[in-house]
Amino acid sequence: MTSQPQFANSAEPFVREREAVEPSRLPEPLEDEIRAIYRRSPLYAERFPLHPEPLHWACYREIPALSKEEIVARGAEAFFQNYTEVERGLQEARYEYESTGGTTQRPMTVIMERGWWEAQTERAYRASPILREFVGRRYRKCVLAPVGCSSNLCPYEDHAFPNRYFDGTVYLNLSSDPFSFPESEWDRIVLELQATKPEVLEGEPVYLSLLARALARRGVRVPSVRVVILTYGKASRQHAARVSEVFPGARLVDLYGSTEAGYLFVGEAFCDNAQPVEENAFIELASFDWGAVGVPPTSGRAPGTGMPNERGCDRDVREIVVTTRGREAMPLLRYRTGDLVRKLPSGYRVLGRARDLYWRPHDSALISVYEVDAALPGDFACWHYQLVQTSAARWDFYYVADATYPAAKLEAALAELLGAGQGSSVRVNAFRRRVIAPSASGKFSPLRLLSKVSGFNQQVVGSH
Repeated sequence: MTSQPQFANSAEPFVREREAVEPSRLPEPLEDEIRAIYRRSPLYAERFPLHPEPLHWACYREIPALSKEEIVARGAEAFFQNYTEVERGLQEARYEYESTGGTTQRPMTVIMERGWWEAQTERAYRASPILREFVGRRYRKCVLAPVGCSSNLCPYEDHAFPNRYFDGTVYLNLSSDPFSFPESEWDRIVLELQATKPEVLEGEPVYLSLLARALARRGVRVPSVRVVILTYGKASRQHAARVSEVFPGARLVDLYGSTEAGYLFVGEAFCDNAQPVEENAFIELASFDWGAVGVPPTSGRAPGTGMPNERGCDRDVREIVVTTRGREAMPLLRYRTGDLVRKLPSGYRVLGRARDLYWRPHDSALISVYEVDAALPGDFACWHYQLVQTSAARWDFYYVADATYPAAKLEAALAELLGAGQGSSVRVNAFRRRVIAPSASGKFSPLRLLSKVSGFNQQVVGSH
């Protein structure tokens, strides 16, 4: 008998009278969603024909995982019987679209039914004890994020302030890369923030950190802000600390998801209590193919909270594989987000893109932004940083700060984290910079490895 894969969703939807009698069968809600996806999109029957008999876990495991690369290669039209209807729907505002680069650095066109994004955002808010109070009532929100985050969803155009105010939300910036904003642009953004008096501030962590710098330099406080949502990119504790300094009474929320899948996890930032947004998706926690990122087989044990697997890596680290719920346009079935998550007693910790995580050879430990944050000296403060691998044993640490920190202290702390003294000749060089450029996709990453994993998303998903 094939065992049930792990899911982040609560056990309730997976425990029914039918499943108690036939535990090898899929839960009714999941099977119903899969069959609905097959009816809505011809893509899936073309990839893997589905039999009419009741679905069992063995059949579920045979459904091939969907990757970002496949969506990009085949295009959005592969999801529809007649793409002319989609084009007509876009003209009639029944559909919306977005072009997003993400981890592929190649544009992915995402088609969504009108109103889906707002509805799934509301469901994500309901899943958060902090954000729940904003559901069903009017409130003001400001957004500071990459201009390319949306096409017809986020109206980032060169419009005057009143024309960027939609349904209580103001979109603050007119261009991307906050390091390139002149002081006059920050003057405008700060003024609009003061004029709006938002309860909620949402943005990409680097953008929000540099906004905090602009507010601090101008001596401005915006006491109306009660919640700051960190999203669109991976935050470090340095980002969060700088934001908290200028919004001292605000709660910080980490809202994780993607344009194509919607929001999937929400929790208080850096509290390791993220919970799945169960109304948005079935979230499978698949075993990750560590060999795909160069981890050799070993009998060693990884330190940390989890049991080691056959490669010495933490079994509590899982890959996020998503099946969307109720999605009409471009529904996703066993879609690999490319992100890893760790299960902890208080909830989940989203580690970030698998390709941006470093495996430390001597003990199989996984190094993410969380470990980098913890390794930095306690009195170190910056607006943004990036740890960049330049060769097998050489790293550069770039940081943007108001003052230069002792390089030797930074270098020693980070070299120890990366394995110095454990049979490795790791060396780190620290540099203070005025600017740290985003990647080709327009996103910022606190950790950048020497080589990315080619073909990562083509690896077979294990669901053990």
